[in-house]
Amino acid sequence: MQDLSVVIITYNEEKNIRRCLESVKNIAKEIVVVDSFSTDQTQSICESFDCRFIPHAFEGHIQQKNWAWEQASTKWVLSLDADEALTPQLESSIRRALENPQFNGYRMNRLTYYCGSWVKYSGWYPDTKLRLFKKYEGAWGGVNPHDKFELHNNQDVGHLTGDLLHYSYYTKEDHFKQIEYFSNIAAKELHERGKTINGLLIYLKMAVQFMKNFIFKLGFLDGTTGFKIAVRSAYATHQKYTKLQELNKHAGR
Repeated sequence: MQDLSVVIITYNEEKNIRRCLESVKNIAKEIVVVDSFSTDQTQSICESFDCRFIPHAFEGHIQQKNWAWEQASTKWVLSLDADEALTPQLESSIRRALENPQFNGYRMNRLTYYCGSWVKYSGWYPDTKLRLFKKYEGAWGGVNPHDKFELHNNQDVGHLTGDLLHYSYYTKEDHFKQIEYFSNIAAKELHERGKTINGLLIYLKMAVQFMKNFIFKLGFLDGTTGFKIAVRSAYATHQKYTKLQELNKHAGR
């Protein structure tokens, strides 16, 4: 099997990081943790796994992840968030792929755990992510905070079996806290790109977001959980664009 560096960015992840590290310790030649100056037990937990723990100022999700993978010493990189973990099936699939690589990048399905339930619909599954890649064959792009890894020159991408488990939110308060955090970043990004929006369009976008999650993405099959996700996703849309309006107002747009 080709040598593998697992790269993780963290900030105050003591609740999640141990599970993540346990899931990759048997396939990683090295584990690189790039941390934005955590104040909890994240560092001590990582050091118990003999990780390379590197403090680095956070300038944005895309910027941090691009800086992080460059710290890897091997040709192959598996990039994870601290609240993610491999299933045994996905671990085996990664091993097989690296024994005889046919592509320079591999996608995997991500399954999210939300307030006590695994979400199988609602546009949250399979939520395919390109996370295993050969160094320098691509880069993180997208729009903060929604980063995505892309291979250069539209190369073909392989697909791995098994799920990447995503322990997203333990309580509804966790979700609302994340909505506030992400909507601040997203509104700033839109503002810097010169985007504008009016009140009527905000509510139209909210309605579309709800319908997308609950109807078109089969969220109703997730039952009550699917309904809550749809409502909170619509609320997240409201927060993002309302904050954009405020930023534009202060800027005189």
